[in-house]
Amino acid sequence: MSHRPRKRFGQNFLHDPGVIRQIISSIAPKPDERLVEIGPGQGAITRELLRAAGRLDAVELDRDLIGPLAKLCAPLGELRIHNSDALKFDFCALADSEKPLRVVGNLPYNISTPILFHLLDQARCINDMHFMLQREVVERMGAEPGSKTYGRLSVMLQARCEVTPLFDIGPGAFTPAPKVHSAFVRLAPHRSPLYAIDDYPLFQRLVAAAFSQRRKTLRNALRKLMTGTEIEAAGQAPGARAEQLSVAAFAALANAAACKSGLES
Repeated sequence: MSHRPRKRFGQNFLHDPGVIRQIISSIAPKPDERLVEIGPGQGAITRELLRAAGRLDAVELDRDLIGPLAKLCAPLGELRIHNSDALKFDFCALADSEKPLRVVGNLPYNISTPILFHLLDQARCINDMHFMLQREVVERMGAEPGSKTYGRLSVMLQARCEVTPLFDIGPGAFTPAPKVHSAFVRLAPHRSPLYAIDDYPLFQRLVAAAFSQRRKTLRNALRKLMTGTEIEAAGQAPGARAEQLSVAAFAALANAAACKSGLES
C-alpha cells in the first residue's frame, strides 16, 4: 500500500512488526467487541485488530487512504471506514448499551490533546482507549502533583480516567521517522466517578485558569472565580501554585466555586 505521508495530516505510519505485536497484545482485542480505530493510515494495526475481533470501525480523514485500506482489509473481517475528522466525530453513535467502545489510535501529535478532550466528553460510552502519542504528552498525562510535567492535561484526564503508560516506542518504528519518541498509553474511564464534581464546565475553567501561568499563586490565578478567603475555606492555601494540588483538591475548589455561583444566582 503506497502512499506519501502528508504533513498536514500529521501522518507517521507505523511499520515495526515487533511494536505492532506489543500493541495488539496490550489491547487484547476479542471477537464481538466494539472496536474503533482513529487514523488507521495504511492498516498496520487495523489488520491485526480485524484478525482478532472480526469487526472494526475506523475514522480516517485522508480520503486517499480509504480505498486501498478497504481493499487490503476485505479478506480479514468487516471494516467500516468513516471519512471524518476525529475532532468532530460522534463516537457514541457507534456504541450501544451492551457494548461500550474500545478506542485505539496513532494520534497525530499536533492535535492529540484536543482529540483527548473530545473523547473525554464522550467517556460515557467508552470502555477504554489505547493511544500512541508523543512520549512527552504521555508523561504529562500520568504525572503526579509536584512534578514538572503535572499540569492541566494531567488533572483533566485523571479526574475522569485511570491513566496507565505502557511502553516507549522509538522514532524508527515509523515512516517517516518523527523527531520525537513516542509512547503507548491506556486510558480507562472511571465507571463510577472518583471525584464528585458538581459543575464540570466550571471545573474545566478553574483548572485551565489555575495552570494558565504556572508561577502564579492560586489567589492570583483564580481571582475571577474565587477570593483568597474562599480558596482557604475550600481547604487550600491561597499562596500555593497549581502544580502542588491533587485532582481531589481541584474538585473541592471547583465545587466551592460552584456553590458560590449558585448562591449568587
